Amino acid sequence: MKIAIIGTGYVGLVTGAGLADFGWNVTCVDLDSNKIERLKEGKLPIYEPGLDSIVEKNLKEKRLSFTNKASEAVKDSDVIFITVGTPSKSDGSTDLTHVFEAAKMVADSLNGNKLVVVKSTVPVGTTRQVYKFIHEKSHNIFDVAFNPEFLREGSAVHDFFHPDRVIIGAETSRAVEILKAIYRPLYLIQTPFLFTNLETAELIKYAANSFLAMKIAFINEIADLCEKVGADVHDVSRALGLDGRIGPKFLHPGPGYGGSCFPKDTKSFAVTGREYGTPLTLVEATIRANEMHKNRMVRKIERMLEGKLKSKIIGILGLAFKPETDDMRESPTITIIENLLEKGAIIKAYDPRAMENAKGIFGEKIEYCDNEYEVAENSNILVITTEWNQFRALNLEKIKSLMKEPKIADLRNVLDSKMAKDYGFIYEGVGRR
Repeated sequence: MKIAIIGTGYVGLVTGAGLADFGWNVTCVDLDSNKIERLKEGKLPIYEPGLDSIVEKNLKEKRLSFTNKASEAVKDSDVIFITVGTPSKSDGSTDLTHVFEAAKMVADSLNGNKLVVVKSTVPVGTTRQVYKFIHEKSHNIFDVAFNPEFLREGSAVHDFFHPDRVIIGAETSRAVEILKAIYRPLYLIQTPFLFTNLETAELIKYAANSFLAMKIAFINEIADLCEKVGADVHDVSRALGLDGRIGPKFLHPGPGYGGSCFPKDTKSFAVTGREYGTPLTLVEATIRANEMHKNRMVRKIERMLEGKLKSKIIGILGLAFKPETDDMRESPTITIIENLLEKGAIIKAYDPRAMENAKGIFGEKIEYCDNEYEVAENSNILVITTEWNQFRALNLEKIKSLMKEPKIADLRNVLDSKMAKDYGFIYEGVGRR
């Protein structure tokens, strides 16, 4: 079986490399010729632990290839996955331009009874619209399915090979059997499979991400309350996590959720609810709570500097929305830095992976440092915004000697608060006493 992947972004690359590693012949398509040439050399446009070695291995074994010739890839394949981006519009709804551009590529070259699988995250009803769009343009017999991805940036390779579940939205037995064959290696390790209609599968993706975002927003609000009443959010979180009905994941306080999925998907899901006359009030409250929490982090920093941000040097450790990625899309750090700049602060920043992406966002408005200690030099406060492991073992004695003022706002609670205070720091975490 030959597979084409249209879109070589985050989802497309991981999916293409993973399916090639299952033993299938996979061709990944992108219209960006420069990107394709770099991919042919094994040079990835994103940082994702372990992905480079899988791409290199399957390129070498000739199961994985890259091209900008969509027509040839579609004609030569039995299954076509659509994995293009679905960004948000200004009103929060989903921009489906790339999805239907990919659908047109398929329609223009469809030459037999093939399976078209939408894997991009799309609002309810989109996959059926894609089927209608292709059918009207090509008049070919083909099958369609929706197969959502649940890849976490930073651990996407592991998630692809060891998923919690595989969701297949399809309404023909042929589509189901083809996808079962493609994912047979996962079936053999007893991965749960759930087969639904198209709309249910589309809804599952949004419901899952919105629920996880809700857990993050919830624990962040609890963290704010903990600070007011003298409680410790870590103990509250642990107690909640020990309840089997709740579970411990996504109950870690921080500066707010970000990334390519949660902000976009919660907004889109909220729009869908309003369109169908069933407002998703908890999802809409989650969106508001997340924005409010990011602003509270700015006020925390401002309070620790006694309300005087103008000309203060603020050192930022971490720019990516989470560790083990260079992705800065919707990172809470962006909101925090932009607010601090508006108030006249001077920003120095370092991230192990996201520096180049940060330069595309902030340009010359902030100073980019080579390491955490350069960030600390002459800073009035050090702010930890991403929980990279190397920030957990900072040389606090050295950090203190470099700073103008010994102040740390630990927005990820990565440091031992007692140790920081023993070294003479004025320290604040999130939701800690």
